[in-house]
Amino acid sequence: MAVKVWGMNGITPVIDRSAFVHPSAGLIGDVILAARCYVGPLASLRGDFGRLELRAGANIQDSCIMHGFPGTDTIVEEDGHIGHAAILHGCVVKRNALVGMNAVVNDNAVVGESAIVAAMAFVKAGMIVPPRTLVAGVPAKIVRELSEQELAWKIEGTRSYQDLTRRSRATMIETEALAAVEADRKRIEMPELLPLSTLKAREP
Repeated sequence: MAVKVWGMNGITPVIDRSAFVHPSAGLIGDVILAARCYVGPLASLRGDFGRLELRAGANIQDSCIMHGFPGTDTIVEEDGHIGHAAILHGCVVKRNALVGMNAVVNDNAVVGESAIVAAMAFVKAGMIVPPRTLVAGVPAKIVRELSEQELAWKIEGTRSYQDLTRRSRATMIETEALAAVEADRKRIEMPELLPLSTLKAREP
């Protein structure tokens, strides 16, 4: 599946051959995607000011935005996980960290290794999120350390996106919609992956 990228000021985006970028995503200028990265539909990675980098196994999901000031690097380190419609601006998301849906991580902030930024949170400029902690709120504040269950759930979720990278490369095709649902319509078969709230509700 062809991906259109946009060079700028003589700098062209770099996409590792094992990564997947949806054709509707926008990659401009100084953007670097390492092995096994996933970039979802309508994500915008605007490397027209500063450098944007996704390291191995990271994902940035649909409608996310990455941007930064000139001379800055906006980085998602290895196995970083950026939820739907999140915004990263001039910040660093450390290895194995998760930024939740619709969260914003602002300039010079650092999300520590294996930390979680809750959905809808605002991580203000310059904030340092400690490793293995949960932050939430507007502005974001440290809530507590993460449990082993939460850390395991995050790792499993990121692996599902690494698998999605492979499945998308192998099976996604542009096609025509059907006019009606087939009588024997299949479902996408994959290992069970549950919301964290569902897992916690199952606890005795």
